[in-house]
Amino acid sequence: MRTQVGIVGAGPAGLVLGHMLHLQGIESVVLESRSREFCQERVRAGLLEQNTADLFTEMGVGARMKREGLVHHGINLRFRGRTHRIDFAELTGRSITIYAQGEVIKDLIDARQAAGGPIFFEVENVSVCDFAASRPRILCQYNGQQTELTCDFIAGCDGFHGICRPSIPASALSVYQRDYPFGWLGILAHAPPSSEELIYAYHQRGFALLSMRTPEISRLYIQCTPDEDLRLWPDDKIWEELQVRLSSQEGWKLVEGPVLQKNVAKMHSFVTEPMQYGKLFLAGDAAHIVPPTGAKGLNLAVADVRILARAITEFYRSGRKDLLDKYSETCLDRVWKVQRFSWWMTSMLHRFDDDNAFDQRRQLAELEYLTSSRAASQSLAENYVGLPMD
Repeated sequence: MRTQVGIVGAGPAGLVLGHMLHLQGIESVVLESRSREFCQERVRAGLLEQNTADLFTEMGVGARMKREGLVHHGINLRFRGRTHRIDFAELTGRSITIYAQGEVIKDLIDARQAAGGPIFFEVENVSVCDFAASRPRILCQYNGQQTELTCDFIAGCDGFHGICRPSIPASALSVYQRDYPFGWLGILAHAPPSSEELIYAYHQRGFALLSMRTPEISRLYIQCTPDEDLRLWPDDKIWEELQVRLSSQEGWKLVEGPVLQKNVAKMHSFVTEPMQYGKLFLAGDAAHIVPPTGAKGLNLAVADVRILARAITEFYRSGRKDLLDKYSETCLDRVWKVQRFSWWMTSMLHRFDDDNAFDQRRQLAELEYLTSSRAASQSLAENYVGLPMD
């Protein structure tokens, strides 16, 4: 096979890139090791910055998102039993949209297939080679047959555990990483959300978050150990802990319901530099990971491929290579700002193993300042709804 851009990974980064290239008349092939069902059904982030939601609309894949997505104009911070709202609309004139990543994937796959764009699921033994030369290749097995895809560029959109980043010589990369001493125990519950907007709760027993997927489905999290044993957390115990950590002095009540799914996620911060080597370009989780507190993973992946699509388009349109050469530099400017915000939100709201009374009082003082200062609230709001794309 021969194409212009070979895309490894059918997550948000790979599918958005493929569709953006299609809109510019540029051919691509998407290769994914998992099944279509797995890609669409795995539980992932469900919060879109306004930049991301606007881009989906511009790309022609936002119709269902606009019908079914929940537009939020703020979030709530809860501590000492009181709730403080950060008003995005008043502070920034912008909003966020709650729309599950699985639904985003469905929309993008449907759009790709409607456009006749090649996409192959359950591809095995994928490897990338010759990306430092003029004709990069992707080797794989599909339906038991050995296949070679020759292309001009390779986009490594295959996630943190994918094959693209490890294919770059280790000596060419610098890795920056922080592992957090806690994780999130998350549940998906058949219960109407107990709040119209997200609630981030700081509590002596640990962080908690109330989120949602639809008007009937709630998504909730509690801080736990990174290796927490789910067998020790029956549904009743999870709801009891959520009731404590999300408690309020304002008469608010948490609505409970059947737990549909539960999982434990470890928390990391990770960046690799540069995000390109020869004609191999890394995007999304293949290049960086953020803790979920700031809800930036999917949005940062989309920002990466927006920059990459523009650079590739300009190359085919005019022969210019400068945007491709600057891809990593351009992306990393945003990546580190998002890392800072995600680290700050995480550090402010979670209990750490080595916390003492001083640390707890400092966190509360920061929350008090954040919710009483317009300047501080505006800074949070600007970062949460999404920094400018350009």
